[in-house]
Amino acid sequence: MFSQTEENYIKAIYHLDSISSKGISTNAIAKKLETKASSVTDMIKKLSEKKVVIYKKYQGVTLTDFGKKTAANIIRKHRLWEVFLVEKLNFSWDEVHEVAEQLEHIKSPKLINELDALLDYPKRDPHGDPIPDKDGNLQTIEKSLLSTLQKGEIGICVGVDDSSSKFLKFLDKQGIALGKEIEIIEKEPFDESLQIKINGQAITISNKVANNIYIQKH
Repeated sequence: MFSQTEENYIKAIYHLDSISSKGISTNAIAKKLETKASSVTDMIKKLSEKKVVIYKKYQGVTLTDFGKKTAANIIRKHRLWEVFLVEKLNFSWDEVHEVAEQLEHIKSPKLINELDALLDYPKRDPHGDPIPDKDGNLQTIEKSLLSTLQKGEIGICVGVDDSSSKFLKFLDKQGIALGKEIEIIEKEPFDESLQIKINGQAITISNKVANNIYIQKH
């Protein structure tokens, strides 16, 4: 059994590991969790004793196979709860993250397996992220950042990198949502902002926005 704080660390390391081929530095973990590096060092020692992580000086932190499976289980619970909140309780996609952060720490495997069955075994959460199965396996899809598309290219919105409430509310205002077709009309050389066509209308979005939207190319 892990404490809520330990689970938050395990999940953070898992997310950092997914975007890095090297060991994760204690500073990167501290930044992700908005805590002090000394606190991270203490926690890494605890997690190492529980066979969740391996820490090597100058090489950083990596998850063991047990650690990866533990992280995938926490993420599975989080994403299933997000689906439940949207589909069954009429939450919007910008409201679910913080509530799911609390619900993901419920320990009962039976509850989560029944939740999965109730929702008909969803593959993705409301933000387009894949939901691990009970064995920790993730179904991945080929996707690119919207910012990498060139003029004339078309893609379908399949996810977001930033799932903060502010960003999701901004996307709602622009009519950008999962499953929407996006065409690049123009790419501005100066600041890499994009003029895109969505819902039959042309709008302009910044490079920062485009760097947080995942698409699947046609």
